[in-house]
Amino acid sequence: MAVFVRLESVHCVSMAAVTSHPNPRNRVSARLAAIAESATLAVDAKAKALKAKGENVIGFGAGEPDFPTPDNIVEAAVKAARDPKYHRYTPAAGLPELREAIAVKTKRDSNFVCDASQVLVTNGGKHAVFVAFAALCDPGDEVIVPAPYWTTYPEAIALAGGVPVVVDTTEETEFKVTVEQLEKARTPKTKVLLFVSPDNPSGAVYTPEETIAIGKWAAANDVWVLTDEIYEHLTYGKHIFSSMPTLVPEIADRCVIVNGVAKTYAMTGWRVGWMIGPKDVMKAAINFQSHTTSNVSNVAQMAALEAVSGDLSAVAMMRESFARRGTLMHKLLSDIPGITCMEPQGAFYCFPNVKGLLGRNLSGSTASTTLELADLVLDKAKVAFVPGEAFGAPGFARFSFALGDDDLRQGIEQLASFVRG
Repeated sequence: MAVFVRLESVHCVSMAAVTSHPNPRNRVSARLAAIAESATLAVDAKAKALKAKGENVIGFGAGEPDFPTPDNIVEAAVKAARDPKYHRYTPAAGLPELREAIAVKTKRDSNFVCDASQVLVTNGGKHAVFVAFAALCDPGDEVIVPAPYWTTYPEAIALAGGVPVVVDTTEETEFKVTVEQLEKARTPKTKVLLFVSPDNPSGAVYTPEETIAIGKWAAANDVWVLTDEIYEHLTYGKHIFSSMPTLVPEIADRCVIVNGVAKTYAMTGWRVGWMIGPKDVMKAAINFQSHTTSNVSNVAQMAALEAVSGDLSAVAMMRESFARRGTLMHKLLSDIPGITCMEPQGAFYCFPNVKGLLGRNLSGSTASTTLELADLVLDKAKVAFVPGEAFGAPGFARFSFALGDDDLRQGIEQLASFVRG
């Protein structure tokens, strides 16, 4: 969203250039004018626009399960919509019964113990990320962000006044950051480490040992950790989810967890997330939300209550489907000349290296960047994916396998046919 200054494998993002000398004639504030459009939503919108014109486009852009929200969750929402008590304002921090249920669910799923008073219900996981950084960052505070990263993180950090310090990872390390890299990136201004496992976009999952090592580094250096656990139930094969504050209890007082119902329960459109943290941080976050959005939709909150309180049978079914699709996509992508791909360990994305396609003659056209490649593939092959530039990783591409098996196979076959000419 602004200027990246690279120092070997570490680079910073700063809004200083756009905020220090505001032009009084600007119609839009410099702070908001500097925000980049969400690349994932932009790709999805472009694909849907082409579909609306009758084009047979296969979209791998949006990270959105293709499954409907389970019936029992929908019925809970219908019941709430008919109850007049949910037609009124409720506490800004969330319905008390939902906050309590989230605390219980967190103990069940990650063995992290918290009180309901430490839970803030937010308007989706994305809002939880923004509120968390707003609560933690003062102007100039640095936040270490391993790359590739979800496109929203740097924007949320910068809007909160923080400075994203991006640390590059590689295929060789399975897109996981090391303690040595973190120590090299740490400065006296370092306030927060962003930790995401399972990861979007790479699909990487940190082992318990790796999680412990990073947590102990953060504790030893008084660095806060914001851990995004929204893909906690989506891991495959030998890979398992680990919650850092559970494995490293000494960071619990300097750790904020963000999560939500979107991915686990196929509820992306319901917009319910949450933030869990120490009581002083949560008090500030709740005050902030009381002046910005007030309470989340009560109907959506009651649907979320049903989701987090119920069993995980529907979740297990979806995870089994995602695991099968991930294996299939990995094989199909790996068979295309010029593409290499790490097998996904979690979430629902493949993140292939497509550098071998750059500069090549592809059905009479060439692309020098993955941005150009994405446009070319969408135009010629009618396949939509998100270019790696959106995630701080040029030369790579994110393909979501949260879509039907037939569309998945057809889309990758269309891409392969285009590449082979």
